[in-house]
Amino acid sequence: MLELSAPIQICGDIHGQYYDLLRLFECAGYPPEKNYLFLGDYVDRGKQNLETICLLMAYKIKYPLNFFILRGNHESDTINRIYGFYEECKRWHSIKLWKAFSECFNFFPIAAVVENKLFCMHGGLSPELTNLNQVKQIKWPLTIPDTGIVCDLLWSDPEKGIWGWGPNEWGVSYTFGEEVLKMFLQSQGLDIVVRAHQVVEDGYEFFGDKSLVTVFSAPNYCDEFDNSSSVLVV
Repeated sequence: MLELSAPIQICGDIHGQYYDLLRLFECAGYPPEKNYLFLGDYVDRGKQNLETICLLMAYKIKYPLNFFILRGNHESDTINRIYGFYEECKRWHSIKLWKAFSECFNFFPIAAVVENKLFCMHGGLSPELTNLNQVKQIKWPLTIPDTGIVCDLLWSDPEKGIWGWGPNEWGVSYTFGEEVLKMFLQSQGLDIVVRAHQVVEDGYEFFGDKSLVTVFSAPNYCDEFDNSSSVLVV
């Protein structure tokens, strides 16, 4: 688990929307003048997955103390084999390149804490997660399992109007209600959960009296949604 300090800019899903990523940097600032944390889902569904992931990884290599990238549920060979990244690698380069990226994704961190107050991940909470030390103990390289803490951190979603935990419409992981969220934050001395994973109309959406925020950074997602993009400045 990454332990980061402010100031930092937190970004949600990109999904191969390379020119939107360039506009994001143009509007929000370029590294290393600005520090960044990306919450995952860099590939699949969009048209320029390779450009997107290569730019982000190049920034990480060039500015390792200013630029951080977490793993999303699409940074998994079982998912991006289906939703576009595999085909793009195969069409323009080779299956060997896709396998190289898959091996690399297995070393991406799963979560981050900013200023000991913001708990950041791609998906959400887990019913098995009771202490942040459990996240710190995750070992790499890591393939994403079908159940458990790692799976939930990448797949779970908040849901209004439920008490406790519920089934997730994706058939993977869970949904969680406000009470679960607030109890977890209180037990860990945290202020807010920052996550991505879901398209939200304004590019961001609060949940549970602003104890969770969803950040989505791919505008007009897949040319099917009329959503805005956002960056959370901390």
